[in-house]
Amino acid sequence: MDCPGSRNDQAFFIAEQVRTDRLQQLFRQSVSAVFGSYLAAIMLCWLCWDRFEHSVIFWWLAILTVSTLLRISLFVAYVRSDESKRTPQHWERKYWITLVLSASIWGGGALAVMPADDLLAQALVMLFTVGMSVSAVSCYSAYRDMTLISIGLVLLPCTVWLLFQPSPIQVGIALSILVFTAFAARAIHIMSQALETAFRLTREMEQANSISTRAAQTDELTGLKSRRAFFEHAQQLYDECKTKRVGLCAVMLDMDHFKHINDTYGHQVGDLVLRRIGAVISSSFRATDIHGRLGGEEFAILLPDTSIEVATQIAEQLIDTIAGLMIEPVHRISASLGVASTEACSKDLHSLMNDADKALYRAKALGRNQVAVA
Repeated sequence: MDCPGSRNDQAFFIAEQVRTDRLQQLFRQSVSAVFGSYLAAIMLCWLCWDRFEHSVIFWWLAILTVSTLLRISLFVAYVRSDESKRTPQHWERKYWITLVLSASIWGGGALAVMPADDLLAQALVMLFTVGMSVSAVSCYSAYRDMTLISIGLVLLPCTVWLLFQPSPIQVGIALSILVFTAFAARAIHIMSQALETAFRLTREMEQANSISTRAAQTDELTGLKSRRAFFEHAQQLYDECKTKRVGLCAVMLDMDHFKHINDTYGHQVGDLVLRRIGAVISSSFRATDIHGRLGGEEFAILLPDTSIEVATQIAEQLIDTIAGLMIEPVHRISASLGVASTEACSKDLHSLMNDADKALYRAKALGRNQVAVA
């Protein structure tokens, strides 16, 4: 059973993965928003060229160009960054700064170009600001607060101004936009929650699958690879060594008189012995070596790029280590080992393992607690 601390660590790890997923979606979805907001401003100014002050248009587009280039540079830096660096800690604040700057320029610029006495131009400006808000909902939906703030910065300057104008039509436009904003805020809340739930469920399923896969590949008692996992990795290693034309040695290990230990001291003591043997094997070999429990008290190890002489020395050291184990109430623990090498022209992995197994039985026949070489 997992301890509470372990469960808390898993929950924290998943939460961090969800944050990273949200950030990645944010960058993927908002590329179009960067160009879209700039093009929308150009189109609005073109439609209302005869209705807006030209000097205000030029200043607005110039400042918006700078903010757009800043956002594009942020996207380029993100894409070029190492994948391990694409974390919320590195990019969320930077994105917030560029988004707030761009939305503020858009909202403030829309208010600056809007003529005070041209109702049609005012309606067009509000139409474009509402369009920008809809775009924000689709592009920033993974971040509720980001979406709401960007909508507010774009819509509120013109909306508040219209709200205090004398014309009922202007006030009506402002009120309808406020109603739209209220409904949009509700939709944004639901959408962001749904996205976060989807991200979390995906990560939880991935973690559960990883745990089940790891459990299927690991012998529960010893922590070594299971028989199936051992042979899957063994075949890959054999093929790799064959391709690189380097030697590969196999070591088969079998506990001596293990049935006697179980019958005399009980299976709990027998399991303890196997766990200790698993710990010895885990700590005695390189990361490139492969080892596993094949069943019962039988273990196997593969040593890539290793000569038969070195493999034999390693096997003898392993016998000495096992013989030195002190496990009460067992008085004496020993093992027999068989060693084989592809240098002896083993045709395939099965032949190599079979040669090592024959050497193991010869070690047993010779009196146990020793190494025999194929």
